[in-house]
Amino acid sequence: MKTLFVKKGCYGYIRNHRAVAAVRTLLFFSLSIGLYLIGYKTTGTNRNLLTIVAVLGCLPACKSAVNLILFLRASGCSETLWKALQGFDEDFTVFYDMYFTSYQKNYAVSHMALKGGVLCGITENPKCDPAEAQKHLEQMIRQEGIKNVTVKIVSDREDYIDRLSRLEKTNPEECRERDGLISLLYSVSI
Repeated sequence: MKTLFVKKGCYGYIRNHRAVAAVRTLLFFSLSIGLYLIGYKTTGTNRNLLTIVAVLGCLPACKSAVNLILFLRASGCSETLWKALQGFDEDFTVFYDMYFTSYQKNYAVSHMALKGGVLCGITENPKCDPAEAQKHLEQMIRQEGIKNVTVKIVSDREDYIDRLSRLEKTNPEECRERDGLISLLYSVSI
């Protein structure tokens, strides 16, 4: 059975949540407009209780619209990269469609792989600076108090696949705070 929602970190997460946010936003605004029109039609004026309910209903609708705008701006992993990286899913803990936000910039990381204390990632977005994304993630990991994690974000596909191939043959020391690191990655991404 196919689920309605794709989990965070899985391929297609951003595309799926973009569609869900669009439907939810449309439904919420339609409900508010419908309540307003019913109130206006039955009383002949907009000074009624349904107008207040409709206005209050705009709050979750606007929140959903902001969420939709965020997902519209985000970009996920391309299908060609996803197909090229299928062989690495068994040896690594992988994350797809990770979109990290900060006060200054946003960082679209298409794929990340964790093995031991090594976290590698690739960005396909030309607007995303890999060095800045790497620095941002290192800072977040350091703030969380997680030690012995090496982060490397690149933008070149061949370099990334080569890096994963080399890392696949090694056996790096396991990160003690692995679960905390995974939790952190999920919590600081949309």
